[in-house]
Amino acid sequence: MLKTNEDRLVELSMQCKPGPPRIRPGWKVGHEGKPFILPSIGGITLNVQVGDLAFGLAGDHIEPGVSCSANAEKPFEFPNNSLQLLSCIGNEAIIVSGDVKGKKGTVTGHHGGSEHVMVDFSKKVLRQLTYDDKIIIRTRGQGLQLIDYPDIKLFNLDPGLLKKMKIKKIKGKTLKVPVTTVVPAQCMGSGLGSAHVAAGDYDVMTSDPESVKEYKLDRLRFGDFVALLDHDNSYGRAFVRGAVSIGVVVHSDCLLAGHGPGISTLMTCHVPLIEPVIDPDANIANLLKIGTKRKKA
Repeated sequence: MLKTNEDRLVELSMQCKPGPPRIRPGWKVGHEGKPFILPSIGGITLNVQVGDLAFGLAGDHIEPGVSCSANAEKPFEFPNNSLQLLSCIGNEAIIVSGDVKGKKGTVTGHHGGSEHVMVDFSKKVLRQLTYDDKIIIRTRGQGLQLIDYPDIKLFNLDPGLLKKMKIKKIKGKTLKVPVTTVVPAQCMGSGLGSAHVAAGDYDVMTSDPESVKEYKLDRLRFGDFVALLDHDNSYGRAFVRGAVSIGVVVHSDCLLAGHGPGISTLMTCHVPLIEPVIDPDANIANLLKIGTKRKKA
């Protein structure tokens, strides 16, 4: 078992509510020069959840489940910026008002630009949820450390999810981490250069059909663990040869230039101490029994 500082983590309650769908008026233009008007960020998405394919939707930057905000009118300000920084993938969420009060869900990622935290609830709960309902997220995970692997940094990761990731120790202070997909550095786009990765995401560019086919990017699902090669996320998102970062797919494929499925960072190392291992089941839906893997009542 990996030694961590879990017993030293601070757990804080953050209140939020579903953020209405946000669509700019007028046409957007995709990377092929074609205009489009499609569903996009935000909302209570009734038919898209973790475990579903992140490709092929009649939408752009679709966020699965419930897109939550602590301040939908001022997404980049307090208290929503605190919600973004403190919420971690795997955190528990509880509805505390309305017809589905008491129902529990799970944080599945956060999306930069929209400044939303995505939460998975059952489809039955989603159908009864309103934009006035309040949700409490029990934030825990920022500051999590691997005691025996100081060069590997963790972000946005609930310690309970870490324990379920089937990570294996190998010689030379290296960890084997299961992922569904390995993404080369040249495919990473929107979000590069950010000062830190404790909020938001960055995108796997899918504008080049040959790269999509070669690296099987069109098979990515919401909630998939992916390895980003030659990318160090320790102090922002940067190209560094030999570095490896591990993240989770948090939003769908996109039509805009420089965009594609969004990745929230969980692990990163500036030297190759993380060895990705292909596992088709490396998805938070499988590990946490949520989304498409949620047991029917």
